[in-house]
Amino acid sequence: MTNLTCFKAYDIRGQLGSELNEIIAYSIGCAFAQYLKPTTVAIGADIRLSSESLKLALANGLMDSGVNVIDLGMTGTEEVYFAAQYLDIDGAIEITASHNPVDFNGMKLVKRGAVPISGDTGLNEIKALAEQNQFTLAPNRGSLSHHAILAPYVDHLLTYINPKEITPLHLVVNAGNGAAGHVIDALEQHFNQQNIPIRLTKINHQADGHFPNGIPNPLLPQNRAITAEAVVKHQADFGIAWDGDFDRCFLFDQNGRFIEGYYIVGLLAQAFLADVPGSKIIHDPRLTWNTIELVESSGGIAIQSKTGHAFIKERMRQEDAIYGGEMSAHHYFRDFAYCDSGMIPWLLVAGLVSNRKKTLSQLVDLRMELFPSSGEINLKLSDPHKALNAIEAQYSPDAIKVDNTDGISIEFPQWRFNLRLSNTEPVIRLNVESRQDQQLMTQKTQELVELLNQA
Repeated sequence: MTNLTCFKAYDIRGQLGSELNEIIAYSIGCAFAQYLKPTTVAIGADIRLSSESLKLALANGLMDSGVNVIDLGMTGTEEVYFAAQYLDIDGAIEITASHNPVDFNGMKLVKRGAVPISGDTGLNEIKALAEQNQFTLAPNRGSLSHHAILAPYVDHLLTYINPKEITPLHLVVNAGNGAAGHVIDALEQHFNQQNIPIRLTKINHQADGHFPNGIPNPLLPQNRAITAEAVVKHQADFGIAWDGDFDRCFLFDQNGRFIEGYYIVGLLAQAFLADVPGSKIIHDPRLTWNTIELVESSGGIAIQSKTGHAFIKERMRQEDAIYGGEMSAHHYFRDFAYCDSGMIPWLLVAGLVSNRKKTLSQLVDLRMELFPSSGEINLKLSDPHKALNAIEAQYSPDAIKVDNTDGISIEFPQWRFNLRLSNTEPVIRLNVESRQDQQLMTQKTQELVELLNQA
């Protein structure tokens, strides 16, 4: 068990067989039990074909260590987060590899109250215990029970909208390969029962772990066309697509245009501050100017955090922030145990479109003009560390600000960029933005990409 490479900065993720298998999953269950010493742990799993067997192996490791296990069934990550705060339990684990290819899987781990376990807060210790693989079986094996939390979870989701304020909306919903389908169906049932005038057109809706619709990652441009085309075809008010474990949602306006998550962060931050002035808003370092300006002009306090769900959540708890957002379409909510949700954002946007009597494009167009951005560009390089250092050496001397919160952020009066190494993939990630200058942003993006490819 030496050198388990599936342990990453803030979760577990690896290729099936070589990096993650049932033997390793069993050891992780034992290690989780030995580290946390829980009485009861809930576990859920996404739709991947390997998830059920990994979940069973994990459960056996926990139960052999004396832990009672609650099997939540097929769930998205946020359902596990909800269970960790809703049920009287000591921790929870979701089996998922989110948007990774079909031959990957992984786990996201939380403590009581959905407090994340990352490299800084116990994941490295669990890794060390799993690698040592020296466990003593408990004299009394833990029990296994099954518990569905879909109903209370959906009830909570619906608290983010006022049914009486919703105007008639027609939405396209793309569940990717169906992981989000059961939640969409449950919400639709409530819409009908409560006469909430939201009509849904569903695509890629059935759960299928073979991934017939490709890798569930709408952040990749090649994965967006089907949602965009469906919005236009059905003349929908906007569209939503989710990633593999649906803790991220991606929005398309009424014209089928993909809206970068960066601008949704600013939109939601402003909405929260209208209700609770003076609140703190957490954001990541990749794209910042639009969020900071909107938060400060709305009387809020913008606070930058290192990228990644575990780091954002930890900072949100420290600051008691009402909302946090990443440009990668992770959105975090204080009332959701400071956790990220892929369902709450689009419900909030439905409320904003209704309340403000504006289309989604009208809600974000001005901000996109004021702060044009490149979107995240991922480059596979032979030596990403060397490339990052070369870029830093070239651009830092003339910068007005250099920040190392996550990778390197370098600012100039009219443009800025962030360059960072991925925590989950062997790539370097680039984001560029400017102040009201699309041409400058495009030029600097091309310049940096060329330099990185030469490095």
